[in-house]
Amino acid sequence: MNTDTIADYLTRIRNACLAKHKIVEIPASNTKKEITKILYDQGFILSYKFMETPNKQGKIKIALKYDQQTGESTIKKINRISTPGLRKYSNAKRIPRILNGLGISIISTSMGLMTGKEAKKKNIGGEVVCYLY
Repeated sequence: MNTDTIADYLTRIRNACLAKHKIVEIPASNTKKEITKILYDQGFILSYKFMETPNKQGKIKIALKYDQQTGESTIKKINRISTPGLRKYSNAKRIPRILNGLGISIISTSMGLMTGKEAKKKNIGGEVVCYLY
């Protein structure tokens, strides 16, 4: 039984990048689907596909993105910030810039999951889910 499903999701992506896998399959949830959409929109993954399974949970199939010349993953580091044991919240003014604007932070707000830049524009804060660069 895994209590922190988002940490499991991020760890599977991190491990697949380190092992140079092209595709990673992850059990689906609505939060994971939203994070996957954000990663795709920001250009960190090549593509994704939501698949149905007999147990109704579903799977997310993610095609990871690598640099063509060096073979390095576009995801250099992915960190879970807010955990079930220690929640981290930030208001709109204190949302951190990641790697001087080159990375993203994913924020869970009252309007759904979004990047830190979007949350600053809309002037809403929330729980800091993870940092990615």
